[in-house]
Amino acid sequence: MGITLKKMILGPVGTNCYIFQNEEQKEAVVFDPGDRGDKVFEYLKEHGLILAAVFLTHGHFDHMTGVPALMRAARDDGQNPLLYASEDEEELLREPLLNCSGTAMGYGEGGVSLKADVYLKDGEELEISGLKIKCIKTPGHTEGSMSFYIPDERTLVCGDTVFEGSVGRTDLPTGSDSALMRSISEKIATLPDFTYILPGHGPETTVRDEREYNPWFAH
Repeated sequence: MGITLKKMILGPVGTNCYIFQNEEQKEAVVFDPGDRGDKVFEYLKEHGLILAAVFLTHGHFDHMTGVPALMRAARDDGQNPLLYASEDEEELLREPLLNCSGTAMGYGEGGVSLKADVYLKDGEELEISGLKIKCIKTPGHTEGSMSFYIPDERTLVCGDTVFEGSVGRTDLPTGSDSALMRSISEKIATLPDFTYILPGHGPETTVRDEREYNPWFAH
């Protein structure tokens, strides 16, 4: 089965959107469409891909404001994708002042309020478009931050929990330093060495490299 990965960098703060493509089924699973759902859908159409699902690692504006345009375009095209997010991120997704889409940091003008089609539990396992996905709650950047482990691809999509040599900020609503440190030590650092970490911003890295070079992994 051929799974390929496309990375798109979107929006004013360079949010990473990851598109896992099943080349046999011609389906795609999108993680964090940033603020350009229209651009993501244009890519899918250009490559003849059906949108099967959209996953959000967390509810901040720079990761989720493109969801309405992406879902609307797909459904107008006769597709039926579902939106997935952590059950503990429901309030943040719903409230523009909490997800910052309704503040000066985001885009203002009332912001964006979302409701997921499926709310996920820690440890839940799914299979969509040939991808086996394990949902790992990794709070800290936000209370409901969730990372998605795809063992067959040796890949972890972690949102803003970990960056190359750094970690996500914790000073926005529902953030917590102590929770972030526990997520790193108990959930991410315990994954196999050669797991690729796909962060919400910046370059990809590996669990091994972060154990060796990231000072926050030593806490």
